[in-house]
Amino acid sequence: QVQLVESGGGLVQAGGSLRLSCAASGTITGINRMGWYRQILGKSRESVAVIASTGTTNVADSVKGRFTISRDNAKNTVYLQMNNLKVEDTAVYYCNFVRGWNFDLWGQGTQVTVSS
Repeated sequence: QVQLVESGGGLVQAGGSLRLSCAASGTITGINRMGWYRQILGKSRESVAVIASTGTTNVADSVKGRFTISRDNAKNTVYLQMNNLKVEDTAVYYCNFVRGWNFDLWGQGTQVTVSS
């Protein structure tokens, strides 16, 4: 079955950068929305950045100006470029693909830890 496989997480010092990738292991067509969400320890999962099929993006205020979301439809891949990372960005990051009313797929999560 189709799965979303995440990569790019890890340990980084404050001020550093990471690039997360999320790719479908199988063929998917017509994905309406791709996004990145994160769960900070002790908090609920929150939206980080979302990109529509048109290329329109919606980025959370907490990361605006530092994080950039992009997608490669030919590769069924979504990316999150994270620059100027802060300690408070430490979280498990999840990717999400949505199509129509009955397709909502999540990645396994990847840990991002930012040290001071």
